[in-house]
Amino acid sequence: METKNLYLNGKFVSSSDAVTVINPATGEGFARVATIDAPKVRQALADAHAAFPAWRQLTAKARADYLLAVADQLSRRADETAKIVTMENGKPLAQSKGEVALSIDHLRWFAEEGRRAYGRIIPHQTPGKRNLVVKTPLGVVGAIAPWNFPILLGVRKIAPALAAGCTTVLKPASQTPLSSIILAECFDAAKVPAGVFQVILGSAEMIANQMLSDPLCRKITFTGSTEVGKKLIAGAAAQVKPLSLELGGHAPLLVFDDADFEKAVEGTMIAKFRNTGQSCIAANRIYVQSGIYDRFVSAFVARVKAMKVGNGLEAGVDIGPLVNESGLKGALAQIEDAVRRGGKVLCGGKRIEGKGFFLEPTVIANLHGESACMHEETFAPIAPLVRFEDEADAIAQANASVYGLSAYAFTRDLDRTFRLMESLDAGTIGINDGVPTTSVAPFGGVKQSGWGRELGIEGLEEFLETKHVSIGMGS
Repeated sequence: METKNLYLNGKFVSSSDAVTVINPATGEGFARVATIDAPKVRQALADAHAAFPAWRQLTAKARADYLLAVADQLSRRADETAKIVTMENGKPLAQSKGEVALSIDHLRWFAEEGRRAYGRIIPHQTPGKRNLVVKTPLGVVGAIAPWNFPILLGVRKIAPALAAGCTTVLKPASQTPLSSIILAECFDAAKVPAGVFQVILGSAEMIANQMLSDPLCRKITFTGSTEVGKKLIAGAAAQVKPLSLELGGHAPLLVFDDADFEKAVEGTMIAKFRNTGQSCIAANRIYVQSGIYDRFVSAFVARVKAMKVGNGLEAGVDIGPLVNESGLKGALAQIEDAVRRGGKVLCGGKRIEGKGFFLEPTVIANLHGESACMHEETFAPIAPLVRFEDEADAIAQANASVYGLSAYAFTRDLDRTFRLMESLDAGTIGINDGVPTTSVAPFGGVKQSGWGRELGIEGLEEFLETKHVSIGMGS
């Protein structure tokens, strides 16, 4: 079994310890990746700090050229990378190809947006003074990426940080590090200066603690659970270290009587089942207005029953495996809890026997409000359906959550669209759109779904200091 090396200060470095990467479709290991200890994490941060002055002094155009070169390298290896994403994560290959394509788009977007990190000159208020606002890079950034979109959510952090003039140290998830190693190979092929971008792997708690405690690390950007996010918040207090946090979600999806019916069914399928439901912005609670509820349930269940489940490398697969045994057991526990409280399983609901961590795509109706799947994040192909009567009822139920990462609604009423965008507590709202994320628009949550924003111009701002400069003029 091949062991991949980490990318440290411009070189691929081996170690005596490694983790095994499991293919969730087979339950078997197929590669290993080296890991490092705390002293080497500190060394990586020191090397990033040493590389920072020269990187920040480059023109924005020069940094952009490097990022565009990385994007070109990743584009050249897109099919290979997508296959690796499917093997380490389990998602269908077509979705992995989409993830790689969006990663390339992120790199290209921030390469160009870094050239527009504008300050401003303020009309002066006092004779003999001039006031300026300037933007400067923060410094070394520690980036912690999750397993569900293993290359995309790493790129979403490092591309804006590098464009802003920061240097970065990326820690991918231990379940899915291989696509990040390919990304490092792309950086190496693009001849990005040593120390500007590094990939480390090891104990998640140890690495996070090193990033929190080391003053050379000026910011941490993290995607993961709200529980871990709270620990990072507590740990950052000692140095008042800034954080960008994209945390848990529990997205509501509202289907109104006046919706384009076919578009609503299709959009709900995408919002719920993309990446086998293992997405922070997946539709976790589906509310359908009573006038079309029965018709919607019938059409939706028929579509779900027709989905093909299997190894993501097989042609035509819609649903892959869950990432590991723990994820599968958690999903089954949510189904059992819903049934115990009176929920009715309309299709699916069982583990698919054999190799891998497969769950039948599941639809549940007659849900009790206390069911775990109605308030705990569901990282699985489980679709809870709830009937609602009117708009006020729908909004109240949608907002009855500690999370606020995303929300969806299907309606043809323009007035209602504006009411929903103003009333729904979510950082991203898809109206008649099951895939609202794009490089050019901000992404992030409200309430316990996080701090800060990724993507768009806001994503670049997260890695820039804003400074006011007051200049006294001569007489």
